[in-house]
Formats: sequence, C-alpha cells, structure tokens
Amino acid sequence: MTTDFPKRLLRIGTRSSPLALAQTDLVIAALKEFEPELQTEVVPVTTEADLWKGDLAQLGGKGLYTKEIDQMLQRGDVDMAVHCVKDVPGDVPLPPGLVFAAYMERPDVRDVLLFPEGSEYKSLADLPAGSVILSSAVRRKAQVLRARPDLKVVRVRGAIGSRLEKLDGKKKIDVKADGMILAVAGLARLGIERPGYVLSLDEMLPAVGAGVIGLECRQDDHSVAALLEKVNHSKTQREVTAERVMLHGLRGHCNSPIAGYCTTEADGQLVLRGMVFDREGSKFANAQLWDEHQGDPAVLGARVAAELLRQDARPIIEGIPH
Repeated sequence: MTTDFPKRLLRIGTRSSPLALAQTDLVIAALKEFEPELQTEVVPVTTEADLWKGDLAQLGGKGLYTKEIDQMLQRGDVDMAVHCVKDVPGDVPLPPGLVFAAYMERPDVRDVLLFPEGSEYKSLADLPAGSVILSSAVRRKAQVLRARPDLKVVRVRGAIGSRLEKLDGKKKIDVKADGMILAVAGLARLGIERPGYVLSLDEMLPAVGAGVIGLECRQDDHSVAALLEKVNHSKTQREVTAERVMLHGLRGHCNSPIAGYCTTEADGQLVLRGMVFDREGSKFANAQLWDEHQGDPAVLGARVAAELLRQDARPIIEGIPH
C-alpha cells in the first residue's frame, strides 16, 4: 500500500504532558527512519482528565485521557493519535471509524519503588509498618497491600516530575511519603535516572498494555495506516491483543484492579498471566495459560478471562462480598 508521505503533513494528536510529548518524539523518530523527509505537526491536548485533581473514577475513568484526542481524530483535526495503550478502555469498543494501525515495541514493563532523597530504605521489605506509599493506580495499591497489608497507599496524580517533587517534600501534600511507585519505562523515556527498588513481576504484575505506545488513525485513511504499519512491532501486537481481549472479557476499564501480561516464549508460544484484586489486595484471582497451538492471541485472552471469571473475578473487581 502506498502513502502520500512525505508530501502530506502528518498532524499528530497527543496529550500535552511531558511524558506524552516524549513518547510522540519517539514515534516521529521511528517514522522518519522510513520517511526521512516526513513533515509532522504535533497537536498537544490538555484533556479533561489532565485538569481534574480528584479521583479519576469520579470523572469517568482514565478513558478521558484518550476521548478528546479520539474526537479530534474522528473530526479530521489530526491524522493520527499517540496513546498509552494502558489508558485505552477495555470495556467499550474503539470509537467508530478508528483503528490501531501499529503498536511500538514494548520496553521494560516493570514498576519501581522510589524513596525520598536521603532515605535509608532500599526495598519494599525495608519499610516499617505504617509507611506511606504514593501511587495513582488501584492495581498497584492492591498488589502493595497484598504483600504488605501494614502499609498505607495514598493516591497521587500529576506529571512524573511533579510527583517526584511531592515524594521529596518539595511540593506540599497532606502526608509525609516514604515511597512512590512509578513505571520504569516512563522514567526512562523522560531521561530520569534515579535509584530505586525495581519490583519483580511476581511482586507487581503490570497493567494491560503497560509500556506500549499505540498509534491510532481513521480506518478509511489508508495512507496514514500504511505509514504507521511500517513501525508496527508484530510481537508486541500479538501480546497486547491477548491482554486486551482478556481485559474486555472481564469488562475491565482503566480504573479496575486488573493486571495482565503476555510474553512470547523462545519457541513462539504465547503465555498470558492475568490477575484481578479487590482494592485492598485481600482477595484476588490468578490465572496463567499458554497458547499451546500458537494460534489466535485473542483466543488465549478469552480463555484467561474465562478462567478468572470462574474464580469469581467479577465480584472481586466490584468489591461484592461472596
């Protein structure tokens, strides 16, 4: 399939946060490897979710990070959108006429526990009972409390730089923080080097789509789709497909305490692990299955969702006693 590029200007919709803009720069650099003369215009958007200071669940969830940009794409105000796949809701279909044409190669999906400047602590186990951990994700809160129910997890939002200032006491918050959990990939993309305790996948299973940059366009814009497909990482695409089908099967959205991570074995076989938690980490369901026939990753995602539902995943997610 041919493209109109580089003759045509590529308008790119993205959130206006420093991390989102850094990720957009990565996308542009990757596209220019195939189209060195490509002309781009970045259209940053400060979304309703970015402006909201409270709990995103009260506003409608993290899907609001993508909603306004998707509307711009549908109207034709931009030609493509750059999204963090973990922010794309799994309980509703994509907006009409839009499609993910490519997924960039996934980096390190692990989370890292950071400590305030000058802290004596080096790991999760070091923290004394009653210590305060800052985190924005119910998934992280549930897994921290599952391992350490004696800790307190306090919600924090904002850009990564702002969060680090809160951790170090340079920005005022209501509590004194003893640690904060952030994504390894986000820190790396911003060029922030800071020592911390990298949590293993057994300690902290990532969010569905963690670390993956998804490139979205209009389904009928074949030229843009053809351009984006050049940077698609097929292994990541297969893994994300399995994860998101699982999320959809659980009717999970971005504020659900759901974790899922699919990897590819040396022989090409996919393995998907999924977990759901209640918000305090006291109840959980856990399933891990292999794609034994190396078939459709969507089938694997559906099988893991079914196994989790068999383990009462819905009541756990919704906090219903059973």
